[in-house]
Amino acid sequence: MDKRNALRAGAVSATVTLMMLLSSPAMALTRDDGDDPGTGLTVAQTLGLYVLLPIAAFVIIGALAALPYGDGKGRKK
Repeated sequence: MDKRNALRAGAVSATVTLMMLLSSPAMALTRDDGDDPGTGLTVAQTLGLYVLLPIAAFVIIGALAALPYGDGKGRKK
């Protein structure tokens, strides 16, 4: 019974993946009415948005999370 379910799940997953790969790119070439994509990002803007901004957010959130603990000095043992 488990082998049949696994085979069925694999067949469904393979079929869905194949359908997505075959159908998606064709619709990306046509433009819709009212579509206004705007200008692209420069390399510096892309790096800032997808690399530097997440790193800065991680550092800020980490610092805020560590703030209540302080440096640990002066505590009773």
